[in-house]
Order: sequence, then C-alpha cells, then structure tokens
Amino acid sequence: MRRLELFPLTTVLEQDVGGGLALSIGGCRLSALAAEFGTPLYCFDAATLNDAAEQYRAALASAYPGSSAVTYAGKAYLALGIVRWVQRQGLWLDCTGAGELAIAVRAGLARERILVHGVHKSDEDLAAAVRFAAVIVVDNLPELYRLSPLLHAASRPPALWLRVRPGVAVETHSYRQTGQEESKFGMALSEVMEAVRYCLAQGHELSGLHFHQGSHFEDPAPIGAALATVLDLAVELRAATGWQLQTLCPGGGWGVAYHEEALPQPDVAAYVGFVAQQVVAGCRQRGLELPALHLEPGRSLVARGGVALYRVGAVKETASRRWLLIDGGMADNPRPALYGARYSALPVCAPERPGAGPVWIAGPYCESGDILIEGLEMPVLEVGELLAVPVSGAYHLSMQSNYNGARRPAVLWLENGSATLIQRRETLADLFDRDLD
Repeated sequence: MRRLELFPLTTVLEQDVGGGLALSIGGCRLSALAAEFGTPLYCFDAATLNDAAEQYRAALASAYPGSSAVTYAGKAYLALGIVRWVQRQGLWLDCTGAGELAIAVRAGLARERILVHGVHKSDEDLAAAVRFAAVIVVDNLPELYRLSPLLHAASRPPALWLRVRPGVAVETHSYRQTGQEESKFGMALSEVMEAVRYCLAQGHELSGLHFHQGSHFEDPAPIGAALATVLDLAVELRAATGWQLQTLCPGGGWGVAYHEEALPQPDVAAYVGFVAQQVVAGCRQRGLELPALHLEPGRSLVARGGVALYRVGAVKETASRRWLLIDGGMADNPRPALYGARYSALPVCAPERPGAGPVWIAGPYCESGDILIEGLEMPVLEVGELLAVPVSGAYHLSMQSNYNGARRPAVLWLENGSATLIQRRETLADLFDRDLD
C-alpha cells in the first residue's frame, strides 16, 4: 500500500490476535500498544530516527570537504529520551530558553554539544545559556549588550554566533518563514557589523554567523541567495575588522512528505549537497577559508519516525460528510489549525480494506478548527477502531496544550520489538498541580 511510504521504515503488516492483518512498527503491534498504554498514544521508531541522522552525516561527509556537524532542533520535540538519542548519535542539540536547556542538562548531554537559540531570551534564559551551553546564537544587539557582563563573569564563557537576517525566505507557509527582511528574527546586515565590533572590543569569543529562512520547505534554491549575502558580509567584516568567519550555520527546515500527494520524500542528500556546493563555491570566489558547516534539522530527523494512535469514539453523518470523531486532535497536534497542514491515516487493523468514500477526522475539542484530516478516502470504520496518523514526530508534542483539560498523551520508544515508555500520560492531578488553593 502506498500509504506505508509515509510510515516509519520498520512498518509492516502482521497477523493480529483476531487473525487479520494489522500495523506493526519496530517489531511492536500497534493494537497491543494501544491496549496497554491507551490512546491518544505517540510512538517513535528508533530505526527511522537513526536512519535520518545517518543520511545527514553521510551527505555532509560526501559533499563538504571541511568540518561539519548536525544539530538537532529541539523545538521539533524534546524529552529526556530524545536528548539521550541525540547523545547516542553524536549530534548537537539546539535549545531555546532555560526550559529546553534544563531538559538537556537533566538528560546528561555534554555541554560541548549544546547550542542556544531564541529571538528574545529572558535574563533567566541568558544565565542558563552562559552556564550550560557551548554556543549562544545572539539574535539582536540589545541581547548582546545584556549578555556581555554575564560572559565577563563566567569561568567558561560560551562562544557566540550572530543571527543574520538575510532578507530572503524559503517557499513555505507565511507563519513558518523567518528570513525575510520584515522578520522578527535576527539582525540587519548593518547591525551585524556593529555586533562584531562590540564583541571584538569586549574580548568575547565570536566564532560564527547563523541564519534561518523558514521551516518545511522542499526547494533549496533560496538558500543560495542567502548564502551569497552572508558570505559577502563575511568579506566585509574581515576587511573592516579583521574578524574571520570560523563557523557558518544556514539553519535547517528541510521538509517531509505528510500525505500521499507530497510523496516521494524530499531528498536530504540533494538538499545537503546544494548547501555544501554553494558554500564551497562561494568561499572560493571570495577568498574565504572554508568554515565549519553546521546544519540544524529537526522535522526531517524525527517527523517520519513518529506515529500518533487515536481511537474512534463516534461516527456521524451530516448532509455531505462522514465524520470520524477521535480522542485526540488540536490539543496534541495544532498544525492543521495553525498552518492548514494535511495528513493521512490508516486503520490499525485490516488497513488493506477497500475505501468507502471520504471522511473528515475531527477531535473532541470545542473548536470548529479541530479537524485533523479532511476528505480522506477510508474504509467503513466502526466505533472503537484505531487510527494511525503517520509523520507525527515533529511539532505535535512540542506544541501540545491542555485545552479543554486535555491531558498530554503517553510517548513510546520502539526498538527491536521492545516498547519503552519515555513520557507518561498526564493525570488529572497534573492539571491542577500548579494551582494554589
């Protein structure tokens, strides 16, 4: 079935307890997991995540002659289990703020692999970054001036990168664009010059430039224009201040296929190869030494590795629609409501059944926008059946909420036939644990 191309690499159809075929991932039957852990339930397939990390490593090693690194963007989804996977894979971790830093530290990630982002870092964020990170990406001049005394007081001050606003975004939803001239992210080119002069005068370790143009794109061409702008800036900075670019990070954001019409999956090697070729050629043309090249994928490392399981609680017929009402939706996956994101789904049991027309799959929350999937061809489903939604590993759990008193779902790590609980389901007590009587 073509829809299996959206699911984790280990997805197969196996004989279920009832005798029919059912979905299995990582050697674990999804129906058994739902029975044991309840729904909604999120499952991450270790083999798919490992394969994605290896694709990036191999592509960089093949395409870029200088040193390179891959930084996992924690904003895609962060938990202790994910940080420990980052550590096992030898990746860096991009943290935004003191909260994500605390997760990284609790998981035991080495300081040398922690990088801190944030468009407006609080005093608490900056203090934590100075204490726990190897690199801080400075977003704006006021932040740099607030950060400076903390760096002077630190026994091991982190290195700094400056976030540049290159003036060009990638092709994606407007809410996910970050590189355009009117973006709230980063510094204008003139501000970068001022920031470099300030860092040199203060004796701060300034080692890199960073930019990011947007998330979930499939055409790398706009990165070429941004790289040209930033490399031109590096030449100007060298001429004006003597500062040499050591590390260059053009962000991440490479897309994934969320539904059948978006297949095949966007080619990671082609994306990495384009960026590497542009950096190599651009540096050669400008007489710059090759910098260390950092990439910051989040979505394309974990999205396909995650699957969400829901149970059908009601089937409704309106004048022109058949509704499947499930036990999750906007509270654990706000992307359809935020971006109009499209998804696919399969019944967990007997997914090979013929279609019986389109369905609208919606959650239990008090919003008309709580529709997970619209007009998807599906077989006849009964109350109590399980649905599996693929490509659920990124920007679901990290943006989930307690809307309508929803409790955040349990999360499993699937590997070699074993399911390990890495986040428990929230309880009713968790909902009012912070409240004061």
